[in-house]
Amino acid sequence: MTDLRLVIFDVDGTLVDSQTHIAAAMEAAFAAEGLPVPPHEQVIGVVGLSLPVAIATLAPDLPADQAARMLDTYRQSFFARRVGEGASPLFPGALEALEALAAVDDILLGIATGKSKRGLDHILEAHGIGHHFVTVQVADHHPSKPHPAMVLAALSEAGVAPADAVMIGDTEFDIEMGRAAGVQTLGVGWGYHPVERLAAADALVHSFADLPAAVLRLWERPDG
Repeated sequence: MTDLRLVIFDVDGTLVDSQTHIAAAMEAAFAAEGLPVPPHEQVIGVVGLSLPVAIATLAPDLPADQAARMLDTYRQSFFARRVGEGASPLFPGALEALEALAAVDDILLGIATGKSKRGLDHILEAHGIGHHFVTVQVADHHPSKPHPAMVLAALSEAGVAPADAVMIGDTEFDIEMGRAAGVQTLGVGWGYHPVERLAAADALVHSFADLPAAVLRLWERPDG
């Protein structure tokens, strides 16, 4: 391992506000099968899980062929909206926070997301932020959050020890994943899970303006 430190970001609900596209695509998937559309809060509550797990969570008794059709409908709907409306926007202050952390000599940045590689590549390209990340972990290659595989892979690729890493996310899936991998965790209060569900995080922030300092403070803690 090196003397470097790693800051791992979730994407949906943490860096980008994608709930409009996600909710619309999920509505299309359920409606195409003649199924009642879950309430918005339930749909947003599964953001961060890999798509097959998210659909299974919202509709646990679906036959396999129907679930497969819903996956296809979701992806087609999401892609169509992305083409028509453009990429989901970054949250205010996200770019500035990324640039501030990237400017610290011994800090590396990574991503651990429930998005597909195709979806993430579009986001990174649209916002011109891909160059900031030395490791990128996506749902295509790992079990769904909160399994720690994505964080463990990020640590391995970056050559950073768990004690020198932080997982940042807006859902309890992110926090559970980080804790399972042995890294510190930072919850953000502007995302898709209410802050009550982030109680297990080592720290919580409510503004991107406060995020870089909060990350550095985690490493100043006696157990950091």
